[in-house]
Amino acid sequence: MNFSQMVMENGGIIFAVIGIALAVILSGIGSAKGVGIVGEAATGLIIEEPEKFGKSLVLQLLPGTQGLYGFVIGLMSLGSLSVDMTFANGMYILFACLPIAFVGYFSAVYQARTAAAGLAILAKNEEHSTKGIIYAVMVETYALLAFVMSLILLSSGGF
Repeated sequence: MNFSQMVMENGGIIFAVIGIALAVILSGIGSAKGVGIVGEAATGLIIEEPEKFGKSLVLQLLPGTQGLYGFVIGLMSLGSLSVDMTFANGMYILFACLPIAFVGYFSAVYQARTAAAGLAILAKNEEHSTKGIIYAVMVETYALLAFVMSLILLSSGGF
């Protein structure tokens, strides 16, 4: 059996697994990168003012949620897999996973940049640190929309 025959016979499950992998991997990479960006920025603050660790940790955790969204979509998609699934069903799962895969990646990175900037608010004026959190949470809105869209697509697939 050559590669093209294998894809023709098992295309449904192959493309569904690619979708699951993209949802988990891309949103996970974005979250890991985002948490790292904010963590690097926070360490400079904590060296000078260790008592601000708790508030800086909130900002660091925010970009981590996109990875969780991708993981949930991946888990939900796993329940739809079957060895004999059609090519169309596999492609449907692939495309249903794409919103959280791509938006999850990019929103985590941009949320990290916003959260890292929010650390400047925390450093200069601690009582206004909630404003930095609000700015970062605004970026999260788009990850949530992508998560909901992937969730709706998977729930209404009819396969």
